[in-house]
Order: sequence, then structure tokens, then C-alpha cells
Amino acid sequence: MIGTLTNDQISHVLYGQNIGRIACQNQGKIYMVPISYAFDKGYIYGHSKLGKKIKMMREEPRVCFQVDSIDNMTNWRSVIIWGEYEELSDEGSYQYGIKLLEDKLAPFIPSTAVQSLPEKEHSQPEIMEKSTRPIVFRIRILEQTGKYEKHIH
Repeated sequence: MIGTLTNDQISHVLYGQNIGRIACQNQGKIYMVPISYAFDKGYIYGHSKLGKKIKMMREEPRVCFQVDSIDNMTNWRSVIIWGEYEELSDEGSYQYGIKLLEDKLAPFIPSTAVQSLPEKEHSQPEIMEKSTRPIVFRIRILEQTGKYEKHIH
């Protein structure tokens, strides 16, 4: 049976996963990459060093974000979000984003994505230079949809 997820079910999928794929586009080129993320109050929070995706999202803030929760080939949930990129530049928002990401990702095996977050003892603004900090951003959800398949015995 294939069906459509409700808004509550979409939120459940978003809260339950740690990796999604963000697609951005600029000058006719589409770029899609996986990111670690946290979901909170209608926003997808992420972080990155300055690179292709950040440069593209700064130029064209409209993005698409996709997450899967797959038990097996006949039991899965998939969510697609259309939203707008917002860089968190004021200190309060930046620290809020960092805290969400640390809380969500810290329990998992460290990876280069998690290690790029500032260490807690170094996340004070006066200790960590802004130029060396990761860019923290959020995607404001404008539209969302989700599908599922559930195999019933």
C-alpha cells in the first residue's frame, strides 16, 4: 500500500533522521549533496564550510531538501521539502543552531561532518574567530510533501 504522509508524519520522519539531501541551483546548474541536519519548529538546520553549496544558496536561496526512512524495499517513508536558505549570522541564532546540531548529532559516531562543529569549550564567540567557524544555516520550510509504502502481510 502506497500513501501520502500527514504533516505530523512528515515531522516524525524529519525528527527521526540525521542525514538528508539538499539540492540547490544557480545559473542552470543543479547541485545535490547529503548533509547532517536537525529539524526544529519548521526549519531544517545545517552547517558547512564555505564551498559550492553555500555559494550557490547565497546566490539562489530557494532549495529542495529530501529525507528517507527506509526499513526495506516495501516499507519506507520519504519527505520532500521546498524552502528558503537563511544563513544564521547574528550570534544568538548562530549559537541556537549550533546547540541544536550538537544535541542531535553528538550521540553518533564522530564523522568529519560532526567534527566541523565547534567543540563546546571553544564555541564561545570570544574564543572562536568568526572566520574559522562553520557556517550555520537553516532552511525555512515553505512547502512539504511525503509518501510511504507499507507492505501488509
